[in-house]
Amino acid sequence: MEKVQKSTKAARGTVTCDNTTMHLLKANDFVAESIRKQMAEQNILLINITSSAGSGKTTLLQETARRIGDRVNMKILVGDLETERDADRLRDAGVDALQIVTGGICHLEAQMVWQAMESLDLEGVELLVIENVGNLVCPASFDLGEDYRVTLIATTEGDDKPKKYPRMFLTSEMMLVSKVDLLEHLPFSVEAVVADARDVNPNLKVIEISTIGNIGIDAWCDWLLEKVQEKRTAKQEATV
Repeated sequence: MEKVQKSTKAARGTVTCDNTTMHLLKANDFVAESIRKQMAEQNILLINITSSAGSGKTTLLQETARRIGDRVNMKILVGDLETERDADRLRDAGVDALQIVTGGICHLEAQMVWQAMESLDLEGVELLVIENVGNLVCPASFDLGEDYRVTLIATTEGDDKPKKYPRMFLTSEMMLVSKVDLLEHLPFSVEAVVADARDVNPNLKVIEISTIGNIGIDAWCDWLLEKVQEKRTAKQEATV
């Protein structure tokens, strides 16, 4: 499947403003490509997880670490404006996690990830996950060198987000509909959100999940392990 460019896809709408930050995005893309090359050389699968604040990224990653931490060597980079709280939660789940404190910036940029990677021992790592800052707007424009971008949308935030924030869903390979255990209490339509998301991006893979309700977590973990194996196999074939 052809990958969508993370930061250069034109927005669609009634009024499109001139992109006055293209120089910044080009600089970001240069660093992102360096990250991508390093990940390829070290055979590390890089996943960028995005969502609004409170959609359940950290809770999902805690459970992911518990379930597959003994099957794959994984580490996590966590972005937030302040505090080490999410990294602490992940370390308590048994995974090596490093907090990136942006100091007020509402997204992670490739140079932030590059600097953080210098503080991580990546020897033998097979899976590196980036938990981006909770925001459906700015992170959509910044390529972090990832192999796959995964976006969570929680049932608690409404099913109209894919059309309101299309760039995020356009540049993602997977959408996780989280907190589906709450569906009976909320005016949220999974069918509607999937239809809107796939209208934006027809190739988007979708999994419904609930960490608390133990729904879809095995499918999510299986997908991760499958992609780790695919990257390992591609590396082996390239060296033959």
